[in-house]
Amino acid sequence: MDYRLNVTYITFGGHVEVQKYGYLYFVIMFTVYILIISSNVTIVGIIMIHKNLHEPMYIFIAALLINSVLFSTVIYPKLLIDFLSDEQIISYPACLFQWFLYYWLAASDFFFLSFMAYDRYVSICNPLKYTTIMQKTTVNIFLSSAWILPAGLFSVTIILSAKAEICQINLKGILCNSTVLTLQCVRSRILHIYGLFLFVTFLFLPLLFILFTYARILVVSYRCKGVRRRAAQTCLPHLLVLINFSCLTAYDVLLARLEPDFSNTVGLIMALQVVIYHPIFNPIIYGLKMRRIYDHLKRLFSQYR
Repeated sequence: MDYRLNVTYITFGGHVEVQKYGYLYFVIMFTVYILIISSNVTIVGIIMIHKNLHEPMYIFIAALLINSVLFSTVIYPKLLIDFLSDEQIISYPACLFQWFLYYWLAASDFFFLSFMAYDRYVSICNPLKYTTIMQKTTVNIFLSSAWILPAGLFSVTIILSAKAEICQINLKGILCNSTVLTLQCVRSRILHIYGLFLFVTFLFLPLLFILFTYARILVVSYRCKGVRRRAAQTCLPHLLVLINFSCLTAYDVLLARLEPDFSNTVGLIMALQVVIYHPIFNPIIYGLKMRRIYDHLKRLFSQYR
């Protein structure tokens, strides 16, 4: 089914006039895109170059930031093209593909956050076993599973959605996310049940695991004053990213399941947080809050001065 979907962009006052302000939106979003790519790639480059950052925690951070680059590359080129086009359209298969990449990377992010929590748990609660548990092979297995498992499971959703008949061709928003389900004539019960399974697998269970590990870390930190500072320095950035990402993901899941009657302003704010705020938030948090990365950043910028 090669339906052409009409993409309706929204702004604070209603529908945005893309033809009138297209060049302005293009310049703004292109600048943001370059900022996202440069900030994430800088942190990833620092982690790859410096050997003292070749540790599991920093490898998982680099993987998380690579996901931010991939996510932005999935969203921004289409946005930039639309701002310079007379018509804002996207084919249904292309929309499904964008939806797949969107959720694949989101689920992968939750896996990486879970692995970071486990890494901190072993490092702080079982420091003598850390090198034995977090070996290179273990890290490689974690990285592979975080990318391959979500891709395999979410591909089933795309296959089921591709077979579904759609009755609407007007897509309201700035990207193909869970709102794609609202285009279908009849909501598939199988797709709904499978979606709940994915929700539990990629959001609920990882979130419970992360909360459990950080609760254990909190108990150990309370008992041992010597590890409090190290726990705060390494765990706080992960918690900030987790809280931010969990809120955005919960909104996106509820958007299609409950179909809340949000105003255009609320919808735009949440969409902009997903597209702009989240990809920039991660490198800023890890660049400023992770001591080793921050030190390398200072040396890098001092050389340019």
